[in-house]
Amino acid sequence: METGTDPMGLKLRELLKEVQLDQSAIKTLDGAVSSIVDAIKSIPDQQVSSKAALGFVRDLGVPSDKVEFTFKSPESIRIGGSYSVGAVAKPDVNVDLIVRMPKECFYEKDYLNHRYHAKRCLFLRVIERNLKSSSFVRKIEWSSFQSEARKPVLKVYPALEIAELSDVFIKIIPSATFLFDETKLSLSRNNVRAFNEGDTARATPKYNSSILEDLFLEENTEFIQTSFHEWKSMQDALILLKVWARNRNSIFAHDCLNGYLLSIMLSYLAVVNRITKSMNAVQIFRVTLKFISTASFWNKGLFLKAQGQCNMCKEDVAQYLQSIGVLVCDASGHFNLAFRLTKTAFSELQEEASWTLSCIDKCRDGGFEEIFLTKVDFAAKFDSCLRINLKGKAKVSGSDFCLDDECWRICEKDVQSYLQQGLNDRAKLVRVTWRSTPSKWNVEDGFSKFGDEPMLVGILLSSHEKSFRVVDIGPSADKKEESVKFRKFWGERAELRRFRDGNIAESTVWECEPWERHLIIKRITEYILTKHFLLLKDDMVHIVDQLDFCLHVRGKDLTSSSGSLFGALEILSKRLRALEEIPLKISSVKPLDPGSLHEFNSIEIYAYLFHFICLMLTLFSWSNPYIVR
Repeated sequence: METGTDPMGLKLRELLKEVQLDQSAIKTLDGAVSSIVDAIKSIPDQQVSSKAALGFVRDLGVPSDKVEFTFKSPESIRIGGSYSVGAVAKPDVNVDLIVRMPKECFYEKDYLNHRYHAKRCLFLRVIERNLKSSSFVRKIEWSSFQSEARKPVLKVYPALEIAELSDVFIKIIPSATFLFDETKLSLSRNNVRAFNEGDTARATPKYNSSILEDLFLEENTEFIQTSFHEWKSMQDALILLKVWARNRNSIFAHDCLNGYLLSIMLSYLAVVNRITKSMNAVQIFRVTLKFISTASFWNKGLFLKAQGQCNMCKEDVAQYLQSIGVLVCDASGHFNLAFRLTKTAFSELQEEASWTLSCIDKCRDGGFEEIFLTKVDFAAKFDSCLRINLKGKAKVSGSDFCLDDECWRICEKDVQSYLQQGLNDRAKLVRVTWRSTPSKWNVEDGFSKFGDEPMLVGILLSSHEKSFRVVDIGPSADKKEESVKFRKFWGERAELRRFRDGNIAESTVWECEPWERHLIIKRITEYILTKHFLLLKDDMVHIVDQLDFCLHVRGKDLTSSSGSLFGALEILSKRLRALEEIPLKISSVKPLDPGSLHEFNSIEIYAYLFHFICLMLTLFSWSNPYIVR
């Protein structure tokens, strides 16, 4: 892809023009932001108690007397996010407003046991109450920061008359600059006492990172703004990357990629001189995708400052690289900006980046339509999709919603782990994602509505032979410890078998008719989730057999007669290859019906169809004297 006077360059310029705000809209939005900033600064000091968000404080498990404080005006308010660097992209236009909470509102040890998170919410509650009465505010909604329930944010919709800005909102995000000693929040420390096992203190790395994120939010924002300052091509590249990622909703998610991480990556590439101001937006776009897809770049972690200035200890660095495989040490050198990223999500992200680079190289027009205009939703991305209803289930409705990590994120991890173990090499990738935050949420209700949305599972199959085999062979009978683990996982499905080679091993058998092989993945996933998560079959919807009824005639599957059909095909094939009256010799004959399409990719299918049509026309024209050749 180039950005000169060629058609591709023209398409990219039109795309950028279409997704960017014009100057009149920016001026109007700036005025709305200024009004909201003034309104927040004018909020008077007032006493705050847990009653302002009773459900939220209760579900965090924080005693009411630990969260009382005197609200004071924010120490500073600044614009952050993509809007601050001129890289917002329609239709998702919003302005991040970073509000620094005063130190006087907190005690020295409020980083313990979710006291900080409770006070953070109450601070926002005061802002909400005061903004609601403002004439320039149309409505206010609650959401969560990066889908983390214990970190709510306010979405303020200003009353604007411009249609282009009808869905624009201003996101109010609290920051905790200078509030706590960051050494108290290292990965190895325990700061949630309920998470301990007896007298043994368990580390709370996710909880600690959640607070560290707010401690250094302003510093990292400043780092990004400095990197993007007066660099138009990098701003445009960020917009292109956001359009690309949004079109692939399984990677533009809470556990993978967002606009903030993309801007961090670009800033890092600028620091290490992998991108320069001599590059255009498309070149920067391509370098970034190459960077994401290349595993060697991530082996030792990324450091926004020189590694010698990193304040993370070697043990913390090693722990991040081992647990999730991704480390992006922030500008302060204290924590991992990618602490929410999962191995599975990162693996999918790298695969998408590699595919996009291949598309750029191989497609005639640089893949503009495939990369920037085509939506690749969950169902289109994966070979097999599963929707799970966990509403009201014990794993997500207990009293301990949040300890180190939130129960919804733990449940995602467990489902992914069990399914990956059960499917083994049948699946190339098992992707689990859960939008736990309800679309309409009031913090007064706490977390009661969280987890009502279904969990989505996407499965990429490895190959036809592996994915639809009938027997899984486990450990040999003489490997006692592994055999016990195998039986514990598979329960009643595990059985000891002697195979043709004389080997005696644990196994699972998924007996079915040949035309039912496509249901094996469904049967395995349903069994695993029923056994390990105590789900009912009614709680699961597997998108795989909904149209099978179309293949049934008189209660019998048409593919059941495939043996005789393939026998007839073989006879026809021999006769076609023996034809001597045609100008071109037939070398082979391939089946091309719905029952055999799994053997071919789309290019092969089109090729076979084309050759078949040509053959039929040739045969017909040679046997019909009225056809003019």
